[in-house]
Amino acid sequence: METSANSLNRRALLRQTARWGCAACAAGVGHGFALAREGVEVGKNSKFAKLVPADQVEQAAAQQYQKMMQDAAAQNALLPADHPQTKRLRAIAQKIIPFSYEWNPRAKNWQWAVNILNSNQINAFCMPGGKIAFYTGILEQLKLTDDEVAMIMGHEVAHALREHARERMGKSAATNIGLNLGAQLLGLGNTGAQIANMGGQLLSLKFGREDESEADLVGMELAARAGYNPRAGVTLWQKMGAASKGAPPQFLSTHPSGPTRIKDIEANLPKVDPLFRRATAQK
Repeated sequence: METSANSLNRRALLRQTARWGCAACAAGVGHGFALAREGVEVGKNSKFAKLVPADQVEQAAAQQYQKMMQDAAAQNALLPADHPQTKRLRAIAQKIIPFSYEWNPRAKNWQWAVNILNSNQINAFCMPGGKIAFYTGILEQLKLTDDEVAMIMGHEVAHALREHARERMGKSAATNIGLNLGAQLLGLGNTGAQIANMGGQLLSLKFGREDESEADLVGMELAARAGYNPRAGVTLWQKMGAASKGAPPQFLSTHPSGPTRIKDIEANLPKVDPLFRRATAQK
């Protein structure tokens, strides 16, 4: 039987472990027990991603992103760094990025970037390596609040953290759909032109329903931890649905599932609301 002193010590340790959070859980602090992590639950990263070198994918993304920004600047379609919208989005990113490291250790060393392209497209993306871009169309047509911007940014960042693009490339290589690309990625060639081709692939990849659902959940957790209301996910997808008028906007990829996404977000709100409340209480 546990003594009174031991019982008190054990309860104190449990309280301390809860304060330590996920890091303590991963380490399995003392006494052979571990607490469940706070937040959403998703599966492990796909094994297909391991067929593709992460550093090459990130290098290709950086090159493609830089070219896009240069082309946009040449066409006066890149909002300047001192534009209010650029400042706004970069401030939101600064709050979200620190919470990305738990999901992907490589993110600590990414050269993060946030830019806005002047285009009517209702779209946004985050390429591997933390290269974020929003289009003015999604900001202006949907009249996004900061909370809604954070939900979109979290969603797109989640794609990069969970390496969905790398996974898609790996699947292409494994199934011979992208045979030439697969040969390059598996070490049979590594010229500058090949890396540039990889960058082109990044912009044309389409994520599946499972990837999109996972990005929704991870994204809402990132936003909540950063102090943005995850309930904004509901209003965001309502706006998306209204803007699409029955046809999915580009942002929704190949799987229009607005009502399903809203339902999933609402089901997971109890898991992230405590994170949001704690973040706002610490401000």
